[in-house]
Amino acid sequence: MAGNPSPRKLAGVLPSLSFATLGAMFISGFFATIAFDFWGQVLSPGLGFANLSPHGLARSLLSTLGLPSNDFAGYFVHFYLVGLIGYPIGWMYIFAPIWRMIFGDTNWFLPSAIYGFGLWVFAIGGITAVAGLPFFLNFTGITWVALVGHVLYGIVMVALLSLLEHRKAT
Repeated sequence: MAGNPSPRKLAGVLPSLSFATLGAMFISGFFATIAFDFWGQVLSPGLGFANLSPHGLARSLLSTLGLPSNDFAGYFVHFYLVGLIGYPIGWMYIFAPIWRMIFGDTNWFLPSAIYGFGLWVFAIGGITAVAGLPFFLNFTGITWVALVGHVLYGIVMVALLSLLEHRKAT
C-alpha cells in the first residue's frame, strides 16, 4: 500500500465515539478482563501453573512513576484503566483499523489472537521493563500464563464486540 491512507478512507474504518461505542467497549473489556483474571488467578494455579498478579505489575509501574501504589491503585489501573479503557481503545482505534486497511474485512478470530499476543509483548515485555522488573519476567512460568491470558483477553473482547455489533445491525 503506497502513501498514506486518505482521511476519508480512515474515517470509514474508525468507529465513531458514541455512547453505544463506549458501552460496547466497557462491556467487552469487562468480560475480557474477567476471563483474563479467571484464567490467571483460578484456572492456571488450579492446574499447577503460575498465578497471575496483574495488579502487582500495575503497582510496580505506579511505584516507579512515583504515584500511589497501594492495592486499590493496582486493581484500579489493571481493571478500569487497562481492561475497560486502554486495551479496548487499542483494538478499536489502532489495531483493528490498521488490520482492516491491510487485510480488509476478515473473520475476527485471527486478528483478535494476534492483538492479544501484542498486548502480551506490550505488558510483559515493555511495561515490566519500565516498572523495573526483569525483561519478560525472566521467561518464568508467569510469562507463559500471561501469554495465554492476554490472547484470551483479545479473543473474548473482540468476540463480544463482534456480537454487540451484530446485534446492533439487526
